[in-house]
Amino acid sequence: MTAAEPPRLRLRPGVAVTPLRNGLHLRGRDGSVTLEGSKALPALWELLSEQLGHGTEDVLGEEGYGRGEEAGRPRLDPADPRVEAALAALTEQLHANDLLAEYPAGAAEPAAWLGACVQRPGLAAAALAAARPVVAAADPDEPLAAALISVLDRAGTPPEVYRDTGLPADRVVAVAGTPPVAVAVARTADGGFVTAPAEPERARADAESIAARLHPGTGSSDTGSAPAGATTGAPAALTALLAGAAGQRLLCAAAGLPDPAGREEDPQLLPDRPAVLVALAWPPHASYRPWVTGPADPATLSPAPVANLADALRGVGALGDPYLGVLDAPRPGDLPQLPAALAACNSVAGPLVAGAPRTDLARLSAACRAAELHLGEGMPGPVAVGAGPGHALGRALRRAALAAAGSSCPDRALSEEEWREHPQARHWWTVLTRHLGLPMELTVHRFPAEQAYLAVVRDPAGRAGTAGVAARAVEATPADAAALAALGGVTRAMAAEHGPAGAVHTAFSGAEAPLAVAEVEPAAWTDEGWTDRWLAGIARREPDLCAALTRLTGLRPDPWQPGGADLAGSGAAGSAGPVLAALHACGFTILAGWGGAR
Repeated sequence: MTAAEPPRLRLRPGVAVTPLRNGLHLRGRDGSVTLEGSKALPALWELLSEQLGHGTEDVLGEEGYGRGEEAGRPRLDPADPRVEAALAALTEQLHANDLLAEYPAGAAEPAAWLGACVQRPGLAAAALAAARPVVAAADPDEPLAAALISVLDRAGTPPEVYRDTGLPADRVVAVAGTPPVAVAVARTADGGFVTAPAEPERARADAESIAARLHPGTGSSDTGSAPAGATTGAPAALTALLAGAAGQRLLCAAAGLPDPAGREEDPQLLPDRPAVLVALAWPPHASYRPWVTGPADPATLSPAPVANLADALRGVGALGDPYLGVLDAPRPGDLPQLPAALAACNSVAGPLVAGAPRTDLARLSAACRAAELHLGEGMPGPVAVGAGPGHALGRALRRAALAAAGSSCPDRALSEEEWREHPQARHWWTVLTRHLGLPMELTVHRFPAEQAYLAVVRDPAGRAGTAGVAARAVEATPADAAALAALGGVTRAMAAEHGPAGAVHTAFSGAEAPLAVAEVEPAAWTDEGWTDRWLAGIARREPDLCAALTRLTGLRPDPWQPGGADLAGSGAAGSAGPVLAALHACGFTILAGWGGAR
């Protein structure tokens, strides 16, 4: 018995080489490298390119470098140990930059597209040979089905074709592999889409949901009527794009290759969550979009925990995706970002404006409040939504404490000296009363027997709402409560002046601080006059505050879990179902049915 012959190393198809004065520049599909510093590099490349199965002309074009003798340089001896070591170093650089592929010795040459994108094309080719694709369409001769069949033919995997009268005329489903994996591709009034690879039934169900969501004009203010003559050839180009994307996604899934959506590289997409290719006919555009809802049981999903503000905002973006999202995306738009930051979105209660020290935090606050308002229509009692259990609990406890305090103060007011000298409290109170020129009053009270404080900003003229209360905040120190209540007064005034008429206002609270500072270390030279350092302090105090508020309110809500009891009872949460599933898929936590609160 002889040992298996080692695989052959080959330069990937499509790799190009450009000569430099003292080196080489190599570039491929996903990587490139520049090697400089030696006049011997061109001669070394001549030897190595032959070993890799390419003559110099194949990679350099007709001009090439010319052979060593023709160029006036001696040919290098491959047996020379120094040349051997140099070739090994050059090969290692090509490997490190993903410009080489391994082919099984003696096997037939795999398709060029596999060699261009796969480390071991032979294994992928074997998987595709056993994939046996099947294409189903109401009319296999219509353009989209015919284009997909042609794509699979050219990829070396000719499909079996059958007529499925249960499919809409503008939709095609392709299945391949064992166990079977499928994609659905469709044309819509404005463009089309390609579903993520999934089990055949899930792919069909997703296609139904996506087609219903992508009704004409959905989600993009940029869509519109194309100028006369601008769409010449557009239907054919769009059909080719959709068919090519569907074929690529199907074959990559069947061969065990990474999905072309590239979730790791695209900040709009969620890791381990489906991505749908959405294409527009006008203006011509195609991109992968996050798909966080659908008819499948969300209990099968295991969302990654939200670890920091970046993760939370990625979820906010998916929830508010203009094509496939379930909520309106919070955006700063034309709203001012100084002295505080504002973000606005639509909600079931009308326009909503959130304020915070920074725009990213305003976006998070707006998304959570919009979700709470939406879920509140189908679920009993208060609802709190947060980017993770800690965030949701902090929001719920503060709201319960404010409800418990009501319009009365829990204890006597503290003296101004207990909060006025803190830099953040002083700053936001000065902004509210001097910069904005509003004649407000601020009082801070301590909850009995607990290290928790309530700050209330009042408008003596009664212009800020019921009982003249402009803003309230519950925090762990008098200064934190005063600063956040004053900030809430500032953002409410800004929203009233610059936001949409009748907009619902939601204020920033310390519940967002742990996310804001997670995995971020404030500079050592900063103090609490800097927002990052102040938020880090609030985050450190958050566990003790939550414990105090739990004792104070008796609130111990259970997070909503997919597949569990319907919190609304009797199916009342039916309209909230897609939002619940989407929030869960994005790693958000929903607290509802606060029966444990006093």
